[in-house]
Amino acid sequence: MRLSLVFTHCLEKVFHRQNMPPIAVENRLSGLNNEVLSWQAVYCLQTPGNETRHELCYQLDGPLAEYISVRQVQSVPSGFPCYRETDENYLTTEPGLFPDPLMPLPQRRFFAACRYYGSLWLTLTPPADAQLAGDFPLTLRLLDAQSGEALAEATLTLHLVPAALPPQTLLHTEWLHTDCLADYYRLAVFSPAYWRAVRNFVRCAVQAGVNMLLTPLFTPPLDTAVGGERTTVQLVRVTHSAHGYGFDFSRLAQWVALAQEEGIEHFEIAPLFTQWGAAHAPKIVVEEQGETRTPFGWHTDAQGEAYQRFLQALLPALTAWFRERGLERQVWFHVSDEPTLDNLAAYRRASAALRPLLDGFRTFDALSDFAFYQQGLVETPVVATDHLEPFIEHQVPGLWAYYCCVQKTEVANRFFAQPSARNRILGVQLYLYRIAGFLHWGFNFYNSAHSRERINPYAVTDSGHAFPSGDPFVVYPGEDLQPVESLRLRVLHQGLQDMRALQLLESLTDRATVEALIESELGMRITFKRYPHQAGPLLRLRDAVNRRIEALLAPM
Repeated sequence: MRLSLVFTHCLEKVFHRQNMPPIAVENRLSGLNNEVLSWQAVYCLQTPGNETRHELCYQLDGPLAEYISVRQVQSVPSGFPCYRETDENYLTTEPGLFPDPLMPLPQRRFFAACRYYGSLWLTLTPPADAQLAGDFPLTLRLLDAQSGEALAEATLTLHLVPAALPPQTLLHTEWLHTDCLADYYRLAVFSPAYWRAVRNFVRCAVQAGVNMLLTPLFTPPLDTAVGGERTTVQLVRVTHSAHGYGFDFSRLAQWVALAQEEGIEHFEIAPLFTQWGAAHAPKIVVEEQGETRTPFGWHTDAQGEAYQRFLQALLPALTAWFRERGLERQVWFHVSDEPTLDNLAAYRRASAALRPLLDGFRTFDALSDFAFYQQGLVETPVVATDHLEPFIEHQVPGLWAYYCCVQKTEVANRFFAQPSARNRILGVQLYLYRIAGFLHWGFNFYNSAHSRERINPYAVTDSGHAFPSGDPFVVYPGEDLQPVESLRLRVLHQGLQDMRALQLLESLTDRATVEALIESELGMRITFKRYPHQAGPLLRLRDAVNRRIEALLAPM
């Protein structure tokens, strides 16, 4: 029995193959003393005979061992890894097995597939009250789980800079779909187990740099087939009588309290009109004369008198409720997701109806056409990364960015089939162009396209051949209502920490110095479409930033 084991950085994707991947061996990693650092241990077990798997266990030795988690990178299938149109910056364009979920190892045991390469994912989460600094040795040892015989070990040095990343200023939302949690785990909506699942997934999101939470006043009208509906997760209880509408915000209060306890700072109200045109109302359940009915939905004209009367009753009560809690500047409203010039008239009417009712609150929506923004209908545009140039050129204030499945060439993204460097570069880009917020629609979308079917995300990773694998979700549903992180979520968070490290260096020097360092280390002027495609330059840039910070803060 022979076991190979080496450390490498977090930007490698180690596929379930018999051939040795061309990985860069790492023996030293650096980070700031409050930074969450991730790296990998690549292994391959060669055994005689026809044994297919062998159980191993691990030991970690070193002064930081208690703060390091070890998870196994497992593989999941993708039948649709990319569109026909791609660029050269893909690892593959073929369907297959891809490394993605980071499976916990509570007993420190795991099975290694014999003769195939695999990896363990190590994550250092420094304690909040520790001011660590200096070099810390670490040894990972793999043993035969039955005999206890040590089979291989790898060592590295973790160098922690005596400085802390500043708080994240970027607003970041990854849409949490609570109906998907209820559906997958078969939970009654608003049951204690439902709230526990929501809390666990919110906590995971916050730990990955999310600070804004999609809030379903009503079941979000997102990715839903015309005439179809998703499981009801409506937070606002609505009653109707001869005296008009009444509103009970007690579940909304529970939602807000839970989110704030977990670290959420801002609340994103799910759109008040349907996607792709603002033509209809979202599904809204109303209690009337002891019966529950659904007076609003796909059958409702968004500009009809009934829905407009409803909004005129709801929004003054809702905004007053938020103001009483001092949340006026922390609550953001959507009109309709992804409007285009083709539905400009409908969006104009919807926006005109809402704005007088949302005085003092901020509004934002995803869009891609600068001409649409010029109409003055969207206060804060959330712009697709491949359409940002005119917005940047015109210095649009408070500019946000997003990407989804459509951003398949040139720009950063996080598809299974793309290298992790293409995921991490986003942090540098957000810093350079002073982007105020970042949005993605799929934290945990476990449905097929248009929510026609529910899926098992471990078996179907592309929403039924609808979106390239990696777009619909960045976490998997794990045991005991706990999320299982993906390596893509961890890599994106590394990118957000890069952004914060650049901001710290700027505070110690100036903007020009940091921009010059980025261009020097990455070998080019960075845009959203132009950046190095390899991991090496990104890793060297981050190491250079750490060294500069340490030198500037060193005692004279």
